[in-house]
Amino acid sequence: MSDDRRVPSLEATGEDPGAHRSGFACVVGRPNAGKSTLTNALVGQKVAITSGRPQTTRHVIRGVVHRPDAQLVLVDTPGLHRPRTLLGERLNEMVLATLGEVDVVVFCVPADQRVGPGDRFIAEQVSRLGPVAARTPVVVVATKADLVGKARLAEHLLALSELGEWADIVPVSAVDGYQVDTLVDVLVGHLPPGPALYPDGELTDEPEHVMVAELVREAALEGVRDELPHSLAVVVEEIVPREGRDADRPLLDVRVTLFVERDSQKAIVIGKGGSRLRDVGSRARRGIEPLLGARVYLDLHVKVAKDWQRDPKQLHRLGF
Repeated sequence: MSDDRRVPSLEATGEDPGAHRSGFACVVGRPNAGKSTLTNALVGQKVAITSGRPQTTRHVIRGVVHRPDAQLVLVDTPGLHRPRTLLGERLNEMVLATLGEVDVVVFCVPADQRVGPGDRFIAEQVSRLGPVAARTPVVVVATKADLVGKARLAEHLLALSELGEWADIVPVSAVDGYQVDTLVDVLVGHLPPGPALYPDGELTDEPEHVMVAELVREAALEGVRDELPHSLAVVVEEIVPREGRDADRPLLDVRVTLFVERDSQKAIVIGKGGSRLRDVGSRARRGIEPLLGARVYLDLHVKVAKDWQRDPKQLHRLGF
């Protein structure tokens, strides 16, 4: 299917085929469709958190793909879904607003699952963008292609072709690298000529405190009950150098608060005798120290913010 992709001819459009190209691609899909994993694979480094739990992503994360001939800026969004809370409505609004400001839309549909109501809901949302959607190409990516056989993959690609009218359909595995480079070629083919938008080597423009919060949240979601991902918010209170340390042995004090909605959820996060919270700190620190380039003392606290997903004031305080 990917060999039939319809990348527009530069000669046909009058553009210089040797020109440097740059632009933005928005990665969308229902929760747990592999968007963050795909973003990390395309960038070549972790810039978005991943989890087996739906609705892991809460912020729009930009990852930058650098090539000699192009720069592709990936916008990884929360999963589009039928919202049941005020938080869900705001996350959907964030995604739809982002769709109207990019050069190409990347619609992820996992190959190991049948095309379902959630996928059709997103296809409908994309079509509702009106004139913007008419001139913004949509590339459908069959993610998690490594989890199915050739026959099942072919069946899935056919179902995707019947889901709507797409610029391209590309099967990809972010885990083993299958067709990741091909997808980059396809996406770059849809970008306009332009200069680099970010300095060479810069992989994301996400502030450090947001990345730290996301890493803590990812660690906290490992191996917990289904209810917790929707109820967990993380706020970085401060990142400060430890006073009195030698310049060649810096230590950063990072203070983080995890908010849940009920006392029972607080108990889950902390664990018996604080064992689980200590494990969360160890997991998160392994990602935070390379990010900040220094040793970190991670101070984690868990607080209850009752029904924060439905409270406009608390949503604002937590950054939504």
